[in-house]
Amino acid sequence: MIVPLPATDIAFAMNAVMQGVFCGIWLLGAWVFGDVRRAALHWSAFAGLSTLSFLALIAALHQPVPLPAEYLRALGNLFGVAAMLALHRGVRLFIDAPLPTRAHALAFAVVLVVSWLGLTPARAALRISANSAVLTLIALAIAADLYRYGRDVVRQPHMWLLAVPLVAAAVGFAQRGVRALWGGESIATEMVTDSTVNVVSAIFYMVVALTFHATLLGLVIGRILIDLRYRSRHDALTGLLNRRAMEETLLVQMQRSRRTGEPFTVLMIDLDHFKTVNDRHGHAAGDRALKHTAAALKAELREVDAVGRFGGEEFLILMPGATVETALPVAERLRQALVIDAAAVDGAPLLLSASIGIAQWREPAEEPSRLLMRADAALYDAKQRGRDCVVVDASDSASIAGFAAARG
Repeated sequence: MIVPLPATDIAFAMNAVMQGVFCGIWLLGAWVFGDVRRAALHWSAFAGLSTLSFLALIAALHQPVPLPAEYLRALGNLFGVAAMLALHRGVRLFIDAPLPTRAHALAFAVVLVVSWLGLTPARAALRISANSAVLTLIALAIAADLYRYGRDVVRQPHMWLLAVPLVAAAVGFAQRGVRALWGGESIATEMVTDSTVNVVSAIFYMVVALTFHATLLGLVIGRILIDLRYRSRHDALTGLLNRRAMEETLLVQMQRSRRTGEPFTVLMIDLDHFKTVNDRHGHAAGDRALKHTAAALKAELREVDAVGRFGGEEFLILMPGATVETALPVAERLRQALVIDAAAVDGAPLLLSASIGIAQWREPAEEPSRLLMRADAALYDAKQRGRDCVVVDASDSASIAGFAAARG
């Protein structure tokens, strides 16, 4: 004969099963998503400790059991607080914020002491109210962290919704604590019986927990998508924009200039004798040379300028608002910066130099391919002149002054 289970048991058991499933999901996530492994492990601990908390509360509803009911309830409280602390630490790891270890240790110590003092039925209300107060503060701290992350990092509309599940949890915890203070022993008795309050509280917690797990999954997936987009547009070695991203940036700039008439200039840069660097010192030295070049270029350019790795040892710079006259001294500084502080190989300086070709966008009808062709022609001219120099596109009317300034 099947004996029907009390509604409270069923509600608590559903929470335990749900959190157990998410414990496994986050463990799997820690293995699959390497970038958020530590955070996922903490979220798995949150779900696992929550499962233990509900199992302890279920055991406290049924006597006799190996441990007295008050001990089981206190143990359930400790598991619950430890779960929320693990959740908070996981969120902090995800958003790259410092871990509040001292505050967490203090919170757990308070709950541990109060749980010990509250083992007697007369002090059960004290245990419940103190435990609820700590849980409320933790939930609010997590909500604040998520709100700041959405506002300052994600910067998308309605990111404050990230904090809603935790605010709801804080309201639930606070309500339980207030009822414990006002109700005294009645609330303690109510929480250890099969009551409507327990069922409603368990269902409320389940909805909030499901919503928050969904929020965490959304954050992880969003970060993965952002990372994939970044990798699709940036060179893995130097961190600069890749060829496709530079072509897209150039097209956007050209469309803007056609509307506004704003001039812009491109610089095509090629490292001289780069194959010799690889042949003499190895590809590791060549990689260091490319990284040095990328760092030197970024250090000399404005924030509005775009720089990308256009080929193996070829780089492209887009300078919005710049003419040939204003771009030429910048190109000279870039050429000189590549020689200074070059990476050392086996104690010997790694000699680097670059040839640079400059071309200015001339008319609305000119397409990106034509502009790049002119810059590449100027670069080829620089190579023919002996390398380590800056040359302006010969078809540009402003190049007359540029030839006088360029090094032969």
